[in-house]
Amino acid sequence: MTEDLFLQTLHPVTHDLGGFKVHRTLPHKDRTTIGPFIFFDQMGPAHLPAGEGMDVRPHPHINLATVTYLFAGAIDHRDSLGTFRTIEPGAVNLMTAGHGIVHSERSPAEVRLQGPELSGIQTWLALPSDKEEIDPAFEHVAKDRLPVIDSAGAVVRVVMGSLYGETSPVTQHSETIYADIALQPGGSVPVDSPADERAVYVAEGDATLDGLQLLPQVLYVLRPGISATLRSERGAHVMLCGGAPLDGPRHVWWNFVSSRRDRINQAKDDWRNQRFPLVPDDSAERIPLPVVTPKTVSYP
Repeated sequence: MTEDLFLQTLHPVTHDLGGFKVHRTLPHKDRTTIGPFIFFDQMGPAHLPAGEGMDVRPHPHINLATVTYLFAGAIDHRDSLGTFRTIEPGAVNLMTAGHGIVHSERSPAEVRLQGPELSGIQTWLALPSDKEEIDPAFEHVAKDRLPVIDSAGAVVRVVMGSLYGETSPVTQHSETIYADIALQPGGSVPVDSPADERAVYVAEGDATLDGLQLLPQVLYVLRPGISATLRSERGAHVMLCGGAPLDGPRHVWWNFVSSRRDRINQAKDDWRNQRFPLVPDDSAERIPLPVVTPKTVSYP
């Protein structure tokens, strides 16, 4: 029975960004977080026209960490620490905002000529309250450094945390599980992590959990303690995410996350008055502070 497996079923809000769609399941009107995950976006899949590309201009973050993970394509990351890094499929970019960071994300120049692909997941992790104001940092972990478990028609890449006896080298600010599960036709894998809060998400293809059909682009929040089997008849790409509950509620407004609403108001004022640092080699433009309520808002 569905009620035996799932606490909640979170359907996405889909935004068309011109050339590609983004499916957002967190934050949701019915739930703000799953473990430390407070934002969950699927980008694409899309193939942009020749000569075009993704251009997310410089913008700020506070009190969170962003995790970028691609299925296809490439993105150039630049930030106010002076970081420049191109991320490609299977690698991880972890950017810890702490007390404040600015970054941009753009399609590399060399892939724009033929029209870039874009497909992947971007998530935000809320930081524990005692780490919200740590120094900003950036970490890139290459694809070949992530543990891979291959069995029973399933290939599991452990993006963050520990799963199936393997542990990812990606930094955790709090207990986190995050995995990329590729199911071949007829493949299966147990979902039995002991994490307090977990969810599964079908990015592509078809999948069932203990025989219950899972819809693509829907975040299924699992009941604590349940073990189940994930299967696919025709092949699927599934993400597993979660971890320990946060140490209290979080506020979200635009690109800002914090346990304190006054901290978000301070960040809004700082961005409006250009008190955040600049991004070297990408400081000619920036995304302005929204003048109306942004699409990403969640207050406890």
